[in-house]
Amino acid sequence: MNSHPPLPSTSPLTRRGLLAAAGGAALLAALPASRAGATAAGSLPDLAPLPPGAPNRRLFAPVEQRYAPYLMILAPMVDDIDDGGFFAGGWWRTPAAPYNARVQEHVHTLSWFYANARRWNPYAGDATLLAALDATLGHYLGLQHEDGSWPEYSIGEHSMPATGFGMGYLSKTLGILRKARVLPERQVQIRTALHSAMTWFLDPATTAIWQTPLAYANQATAGLAGASHALNLDPDPFLRRRLTDAIARLARTGQSPAGFFIEQRGMDMNYNFEVMLPETADAYHQTGDKTFVSMAHAFADWLGYNLVREPDGSGYIANIAPSTRTSSIYYDDVRPDPDRTALNSLFVPEVPALGAFLTAREDLAAARAAWAADPAPVPPLQKQDTSPRILTHAVYGERFPTRKEKKKAVANLPYLKTTHFVERRSDLGQDFLYVRRPGLYLGGYFGTRATTRTRTGLTFLWHPTAGMVVHSLNDSDEGCWATVLSNGNADAVANQPAEYFDGVPGGTAWTGEHSRGEGTFGIRYHTASSSVRTDVTIDHDTVRRSVRATSAATEQIPLILHPTDKVTFTDGTRATYGTDTSATATGLDLRRGNIVIAIRWGTARPATLRHGASTYFRDGKRLIHVLRIPHGGSLDTTIQLT
Repeated sequence: MNSHPPLPSTSPLTRRGLLAAAGGAALLAALPASRAGATAAGSLPDLAPLPPGAPNRRLFAPVEQRYAPYLMILAPMVDDIDDGGFFAGGWWRTPAAPYNARVQEHVHTLSWFYANARRWNPYAGDATLLAALDATLGHYLGLQHEDGSWPEYSIGEHSMPATGFGMGYLSKTLGILRKARVLPERQVQIRTALHSAMTWFLDPATTAIWQTPLAYANQATAGLAGASHALNLDPDPFLRRRLTDAIARLARTGQSPAGFFIEQRGMDMNYNFEVMLPETADAYHQTGDKTFVSMAHAFADWLGYNLVREPDGSGYIANIAPSTRTSSIYYDDVRPDPDRTALNSLFVPEVPALGAFLTAREDLAAARAAWAADPAPVPPLQKQDTSPRILTHAVYGERFPTRKEKKKAVANLPYLKTTHFVERRSDLGQDFLYVRRPGLYLGGYFGTRATTRTRTGLTFLWHPTAGMVVHSLNDSDEGCWATVLSNGNADAVANQPAEYFDGVPGGTAWTGEHSRGEGTFGIRYHTASSSVRTDVTIDHDTVRRSVRATSAATEQIPLILHPTDKVTFTDGTRATYGTDTSATATGLDLRRGNIVIAIRWGTARPATLRHGASTYFRDGKRLIHVLRIPHGGSLDTTIQLT
């Protein structure tokens, strides 16, 4: 039974008392001076460095190998903490300023290493580490506003992510402190701070959190996960009811009917798959609320269209052009520790479709065995790349699919399960289109762009044997599949409404959401000013693009090339992987194994093939090469995959 009764609606420890106890009033007055809020204890001592040759890889249990690179930076990170408890040194989050509460999230890292005795952990029970933890908690708690929120980018900000993620780190730190029976006064302060934070965060009237639709679903979900943990530690019936209501509200306003989680009025692969879904798993683990399972089912279905598997099994290439905030373009099939998606495995027993996108259990075991046998020193993490979420998600166990389970989930991916469909998902003024025919799988993104990072138009072209052939990037005018006008503007950076046709553009209109028809499918789209109008026809193994622009323009096609590909222009010019090539030709042939991708544009034109910087998968061998074909304003292009 929990020995800590619920807090009353008015806590006996007032906000003024908490600030005084934590040194927070002096801190707020002195910011942003260095060593602001210094404690009476004086300078913090340095933490002893690791012994020579430590850590020994073979001492780590396989599921705890992810701690090793954090162990490597623990002493340097502690040594950078200033006397007031601020995590100086720029280890985590920007701005690396004393008012940024997110910088303090490594309090959980310090508490874990202090409280967990392992043969490889020389810092368990270390008095210096405990003093550093005490100081950093004091600084962290002192940053909290009267309403329960924390700041991030300025001292006066009431930040959703700082508060949402902060509740998770502080509640898990509180659980560790209670088990270790240390820092009893800090425990009381954390408990009070969490109660205040939940009161602010879970209130439906807090518009900084709750809008329709949500602005940043991942941040709201992090707060629900943190609140779930805090309420398991210290039950509060009123806040529990608010949490239950907030979970239902999240499902209504944070997930699109299309299946993705909403990030800045659209989808973002990184935040959806690497942050939002793990936080959803965390919250589900804490609450058992089946709402999260339903959300995971819908998202797994979305992933089935937008993570496209390479036939050689190397991994998945993401439909990235519609991503609103980040540019994660691929996921390796086997992702060793540390893996930001690992907690997603908790859903696999109930949402087996997610197993397609996670590392198979046997493959992860092999990777961990190889890590343990590696004689090289453990590499330390680099500053900023030190996410404490990796460690907070390490305590829940794992449910990774077996190879057999993963194989079954992969076989059920829609573009592998069937060779004929058209799927259209629409929301927030955006169309996400997927067309499967026996010789190809094509993606498109049309309508109103969610953010300036997204790119409209055709987004990828994949062949069932050759894999990804064309891949349009986001946040790049040079790496998107587009028509580029003579002034340098690409149609992909504009809103482009589209019409769809059962047949060629201009024929029979298609207004449905799903079709298993086997015939020709057409798309017609244009910029708002009609400076560029594009007709696309897709059939068995061919994509035809007909572009009409109001000025001279350039057709731009971002190709993914492998080192073994053979690329030849029709005039005989051979292109070399990783180099720039020019030719005056009517097309080019890309030969990959037994497959030939023939790109033709009719009249001989001075085309270029320029290599870019984007590579794919851990081996880095796939490389973007952008084909550019100038024209006078009218161009018909075909891509045939045979």
